[in-house]
Amino acid sequence: MGSAVGMVEVRGLPPALAVADVMCKAASVTLVKMEKVSGAYVTIVVRGDISAVKIAVEAGIEAAKKILPQKEGDKIFLSSHYIPRPSENLMVVLPIDYID
Repeated sequence: MGSAVGMVEVRGLPPALAVADVMCKAASVTLVKMEKVSGAYVTIVVRGDISAVKIAVEAGIEAAKKILPQKEGDKIFLSSHYIPRPSENLMVVLPIDYID
């Protein structure tokens, strides 16, 4: 089975921790990092088999959408993406080795 990289971006560290937890519990993936992008934006990056990463990203999206924002109109879930079979060049910049 091929490898994949998945990302979910949320607003706030507590929601990011909750989403990362759900993603790791939903499928057999490795948490690569939680990157603070700007302000309160945090991107959670996971790696694993293609199907596992897809399941983890979908679970992360659902978890983020269930978190209630502190202020009306704020969004917790911002964006998501997953990359099946990423280029070796991309894999070099991610800190955890993952072998097919």
